[in-house]
Amino acid sequence: MCTYRRGSRLQAGRRRLRRKLVGVAVVALCASLAGCAVGPNFVRPAAPHATRYVPGGDARTTVKARGVAQRFTPGAQVAGDWWRLFGNHQLEDIVAAALAANPGLAAAQASLRASEDDLRAGYGIFFPQAQADVRGARERTAPVTLGENVGGSIFNLFTLSASASYALDVFGGERRQLEALGAQVDEQRATERAAYVTLLANVVNTVVARAAYGAEIEATRQLIGLQREQVKLAEVQYRAGTQPYSDVLSLRSQLASYEGTVPPLEQKLDQADDLLATLVGHTPAGWTPPQIALGQLKLPGSLPVSLPSALVRQRPDILMAEAATHVASANVGVATAALLPSVTLDGAYSANSLQTSQLFAAKGRAWSFGGGITAPLFEGGTLWYQRKAAVETYRQTAALYRQTVLAAFEQVADALRALDHDAAALRADDEAVSTARQALHLQQVNYAAGLVTFLNVLNADIQYHQAAITDLEVVAQRYQDTVALYVALGGGWWNAAPTTAAR
Repeated sequence: MCTYRRGSRLQAGRRRLRRKLVGVAVVALCASLAGCAVGPNFVRPAAPHATRYVPGGDARTTVKARGVAQRFTPGAQVAGDWWRLFGNHQLEDIVAAALAANPGLAAAQASLRASEDDLRAGYGIFFPQAQADVRGARERTAPVTLGENVGGSIFNLFTLSASASYALDVFGGERRQLEALGAQVDEQRATERAAYVTLLANVVNTVVARAAYGAEIEATRQLIGLQREQVKLAEVQYRAGTQPYSDVLSLRSQLASYEGTVPPLEQKLDQADDLLATLVGHTPAGWTPPQIALGQLKLPGSLPVSLPSALVRQRPDILMAEAATHVASANVGVATAALLPSVTLDGAYSANSLQTSQLFAAKGRAWSFGGGITAPLFEGGTLWYQRKAAVETYRQTAALYRQTVLAAFEQVADALRALDHDAAALRADDEAVSTARQALHLQQVNYAAGLVTFLNVLNADIQYHQAAITDLEVVAQRYQDTVALYVALGGGWWNAAPTTAAR
């Protein structure tokens, strides 16, 4: 008997040892598998091989207009405070006010902070999940439900329990989920930068437009004054019998047309005021913009042109598209891991008693420890097609990324060409203004000498003011196309001071 008992104990010990070894092997296998993750590893798209934006090579300078020929410097850094290059302190004050109080920028910053908190929350999946529960209840049993024909009893039951579980990320699905959360942070950060750059562009463009509208209104009113004098002179000549009444009617019609152009310009000026108030975080009635004349703005003479390889690393919209592609790539891994088994370890402990003083007595203790493997067997194709949808979404975002890059190159090329065309148009308009000014001077001299009538002087003055109004429009367009180039190059957020740049 003694020999039999020793053999039984030996066999039982071997079985316990084998079970321990199997457990160690399972844990080691899970740990080794945890080093890999299903799904594609995201690789940042390579920068394009293009070396220029415009066919035949990018221009190094525009034609000279108004004494300024804008020069393009390939590879130069985009200034983080490029709006200061327009040389107006009032403009700088408006930009500072917008950066401090614009609701759109504040919303983008809050969205970024929320995504960062989501990422921090996502790290919790790598830690055991533990819960505790304290419960007290008064109960009555019904033995009849157990087939016993006896009376029930009433008692108090106090329970203190705790449980813990830990999901082994064997196939990396959780790590891919965390990777997607990190990419979403990158996407929100790029979104905030896009809001920052867009806000700057809107403020500067609105200030330029407002100054141009004010100058056009003033020039148009001067033109209307001259046209009224011409109408009066024509009426005098008609009464004297030296001019037909049809000429008077033609001049009155022309005067009415000029007068009709003022209200739309005033409306645009009011809209610019309202927009500026909104951009700085105020209601239109609660903020009055400073008066900035077009002549108080300075045109930047030296402009940067980022290398094409650098453009894709600094434009917020391209960074947003890249991050979206990264999110979609990680989601493929998440969907793939959902097709595979999941491993969970769990344990629980509870203390139960009819009296609180005996809550930790041995007879009321219970515990469990175990693990489980859950594998999807049949889901009606749900998981399979969810993965296929994730793959197609990844392909979609990759295509949208390429489209965003192409659109960025298009915008830079458009801005470069626009600045060259603006300079050429402004030079031609300046020539027209100069010619009209000389013609007006000659008519004034001839009128003083008695060689022409005052009507000739008025006609020359009207032509001069018409040319001046056209010239104002081209000047404003040149300023706004300069802004467009800074925005097309990414807005310089990476060079901005911490006090003004988006995070």
